[in-house]
Amino acid sequence: MGKEKKEKRKSEGGEEVEEKDGKEAWIEKTKYLSPISKPLAPRKLTKRLYKVIRKAQSKKNIVSGIKFVQKSIRKGDHNGIMILAGDVSPIDVISHIPVLCEENQIPYCYVPSKTDLGAACGNRRSMSLLIVKPNKDYEELFEECKSEVENLPMPV
Repeated sequence: MGKEKKEKRKSEGGEEVEEKDGKEAWIEKTKYLSPISKPLAPRKLTKRLYKVIRKAQSKKNIVSGIKFVQKSIRKGDHNGIMILAGDVSPIDVISHIPVLCEENQIPYCYVPSKTDLGAACGNRRSMSLLIVKPNKDYEELFEECKSEVENLPMPV
């Protein structure tokens, strides 16, 4: 088929470390998913979601953290996309959120890594969940992601 893509980079210690290409990294991240993390966003949708998150963060249109997300849902902010991390441990911390989303017709999906979710927000800390709200500046990308998230197969 084709050659494997591996990039060499310098680690903090100074030695060279090989990085895996996209598919191998994706498989590595999906190893640590919890059993309830369905619907999981595919690789391309995950990249687009991270892009929307970066744009929304610059406009301050993100609600992050369990406490603030619950408050936002209770108040009735129903026009965003809920994004949850699939590797949260213990999973009991966020296991009630999908039920709230389904009751309030909020589209939601899981992404494989909480560290990548935090990095997309420009934060060094990992994030377990967040809501991305729409804005005029990234409206087209937001609507595209929202429709794809709504079309993901829901768990039975």
